[in-house]
Amino acid sequence: MNIAIVTGSAGLIGSESTKALHAKGFTVVGIDNDMRAYFFGDEASTKKNNGSLTDSLPNYLPRAVDIRDWAATEAIFKEFGSDIKLVIHTAAQPSHDWAAREPLTDFGVNATGTLHILEATRLHCPEAVFIFTSTNKVYGDTPNLLPLIELENRWEIEESHPFHIGIDESMSIDHTKHSIFGASKVAADVMVQEYGKYFGMKTAVFRGGCLTGPSHAGAELHGFLAYLMKCIVEKRPYRIFGYKGKQVRDNIHAHDLVDAFLAFYENPRSGEVYNMGGSRHSNCSMLEAIRIGEEMTGNKLDFTYMEDNRIGDHIWYISDVRRFQNHYPDWKYNYSINDILREIYEACTQSTNS
Repeated sequence: MNIAIVTGSAGLIGSESTKALHAKGFTVVGIDNDMRAYFFGDEASTKKNNGSLTDSLPNYLPRAVDIRDWAATEAIFKEFGSDIKLVIHTAAQPSHDWAAREPLTDFGVNATGTLHILEATRLHCPEAVFIFTSTNKVYGDTPNLLPLIELENRWEIEESHPFHIGIDESMSIDHTKHSIFGASKVAADVMVQEYGKYFGMKTAVFRGGCLTGPSHAGAELHGFLAYLMKCIVEKRPYRIFGYKGKQVRDNIHAHDLVDAFLAFYENPRSGEVYNMGGSRHSNCSMLEAIRIGEEMTGNKLDFTYMEDNRIGDHIWYISDVRRFQNHYPDWKYNYSINDILREIYEACTQSTNS
């Protein structure tokens, strides 16, 4: 039997991973205790998504375990042992702002929880491939030191600059303001690398840009495109935090990211690090996303501009994904920024009408 462990299995990337692996014949053990509802409220709960996975996938085995609990986490790995071929670790506390409210919880989930999953893998299925969803926030606010140019609707960087195509893995993660969230993810990121380099395990860190898609339970503190489209469709008020609304994000659809995971699984390496986002293929500023959303829906967004930006937030971030593409040349994007927003819009419309 081929077992895959997916943490955060009812979340955006976790659920996409679960469905893709189930379709490939894996029995998927999903670790998800709906901490997202604790972080962001009932509207962001993954309970409904978990129920849908349970009802539709006969070989999905949900486990409502808190990854901060070592004994309960290890028990799952003991149960399935060497049948575990793949571990995809997506469970996390994902918000800058929330992390500052409860640093102990944030570090417990992001850092200690990651160590628990790594060590359980090493002890019970050391040959398994281990994939971790890290974040571009490990670079802290260093990207804000780039020589950015203000355009009408976005910040940009000169075409002659080495990072114009995107920021690659050579950017330092040191001497920068990360936010509490960014710091806890740095700890996890480095530990995943170390288990690959020190113990020889097949580990990969994917430093994501904005990960998105129609399954995203967007909230104000996390889930940029999903929450924005929800506000446009439902005519809710929205707040823009700083940078004149011209801050740029690259956005990658969950499907495209999971395709990258599967490519790594088929030909794994040890202790790898990949920047992974929408790159120049799929990116937008906040103002550009608002314009696209308004054109799709026919609604005007009721927004308020807040002068203060979020601590450690990026003004401009586009991922250079060429390292991954060089290692896995058959991987490609399937979704553009317009495709992504169209899917999210359709999901919001269905939710509103149901």
